[in-house]
Amino acid sequence: MQQTITKDQESSTNISLNDEVLKVFAKMPDALKIEVLHYAQYLLNKGIEESPIASDDIPKKKYRQAGTMTGQIVMLDDFDEPLAEMQEYMY
Repeated sequence: MQQTITKDQESSTNISLNDEVLKVFAKMPDALKIEVLHYAQYLLNKGIEESPIASDDIPKKKYRQAGTMTGQIVMLDDFDEPLAEMQEYMY
């Protein structure tokens, strides 16, 4: 529900909006009221906490550079040969 409110209507609408919220809240079971309370607290605190996106303290993502592991991995010449441990299962 989206509603446009002018400054003249704001005070009277705010009271009726508060009444409407309280009516709906009163009809909810306790478990749902707790969830609504947690969500309302989250929304209130959301603006207070500094967004990590705006912070300059975030480390920039480090991209991998090709070729840094050259010589670190060795492929043996008999890599494709059957393993000696598996001979009894073959043929």
